[in-house]
Amino acid sequence: MEQIGDAPKVSQDRYRWVIVIAASIVLAVSMGQLVNGLSAFFTPLEDSQGWSRGDIALINSAGLIGLALGGIAMGWLADRVDTRRVVLAGAVVTGLCVTAAGFTTALWQLYALFFLAGALGGGALFAPLFALVGSWFRTGAGLAIGIVSAGQAMGQGGIPLANAMLIDALGWRGAFVAIGLASLVVMVPLALLARAPRAETAGAAAQAAEEEPAVRPAVVVVLMSLGVIFCCGLMSVPLMHLAPLVELCGASGPEAGGVLFVMMLTAIAGRVAFGKLADVIGALPAYLAASAWQTALVYVFIQIDDIGLFYLFAPIYGFGYAGVMTGVLTTIRALIPAWCRAGASGIIIAFAWGGHGLGGWLGGAFFDRTGSYDLTFGVAALAGVVNLALLLTLGALVLRGRANPPKPLRPVHA
Repeated sequence: MEQIGDAPKVSQDRYRWVIVIAASIVLAVSMGQLVNGLSAFFTPLEDSQGWSRGDIALINSAGLIGLALGGIAMGWLADRVDTRRVVLAGAVVTGLCVTAAGFTTALWQLYALFFLAGALGGGALFAPLFALVGSWFRTGAGLAIGIVSAGQAMGQGGIPLANAMLIDALGWRGAFVAIGLASLVVMVPLALLARAPRAETAGAAAQAAEEEPAVRPAVVVVLMSLGVIFCCGLMSVPLMHLAPLVELCGASGPEAGGVLFVMMLTAIAGRVAFGKLADVIGALPAYLAASAWQTALVYVFIQIDDIGLFYLFAPIYGFGYAGVMTGVLTTIRALIPAWCRAGASGIIIAFAWGGHGLGGWLGGAFFDRTGSYDLTFGVAALAGVVNLALLLTLGALVLRGRANPPKPLRPVHA
């Protein structure tokens, strides 16, 4: 990543926290829209356009597919050109695509716009920003990643609530335009702050994190890529369908958005906590704990039919589920050596977004077929069990590899 010479004259140790704060806010705004911001639009689009929930959920899936594919390309690009240019382009594309969604006249146009927002917008933000944050920290990267991930959680809770309020005030078209323009105002100035650390800081951070891998990187990539399909497929169900589920119990749109907002507020604390936990007990054990938490609790949502109980249970679920994405990112950092981490990250995160899009779409399709969310949340829980089995397999391989270290994959330089 190219170094920016005209960065603010702040010490390296201080400026790394500027990077963390800027990345947190940018990911809050962008991922809040692309990951689950569409959840507030289900009922308005169904009522006004007559589209099914499966068709509406496919808008979000198109964005996540774009995010998956774009993340691989943009992550590769961010390693080779000025990171600030990549992030700035992502901020502009995301804001413009969401704004344009308010002027669409056909469903396919929403598919196309959200795919572009994911591929050239979110794809240029997610992987490059997390890689940038990691490059600034010699130690305590888990906490830093957890903080940035917490910013993303704040957006995933706040953006759907803001969308619900804007829809009430402006209609669904006006809501898209308003949130898109606001995104440009917020993200573009923050994108200009992105820069790589000085060479000696980046080198020290890489050296501190580097050790001979206990498991071959290709094996880690395969197991984690398979795992995140199921893990993120589960995760997407409450993110996309909790608000519509609450509305089925008689709540208004803003009330349903409020449940999601409360869940994501606790997710902010959960992401930071699991990032710190990764620094203490290890990244993979922390990831396993978060995955077990969401698997055990996701089906409880179907047992609730009272708005007060939703407000009580959603934060409990949210705190533990929140550690999953932090766990994915810290586990990649812990198990993949620096010389191939960027490419491996792009592949794994691509499968994660693919699983997220698949889970959200299947959730809507199951509802259309059965008229309830029972099957949707049941399949989500089963997906969590499959992910846990894959993580335990990876953990067993790591323990065996540490007991019998493999031969070096690359020459060790002094």
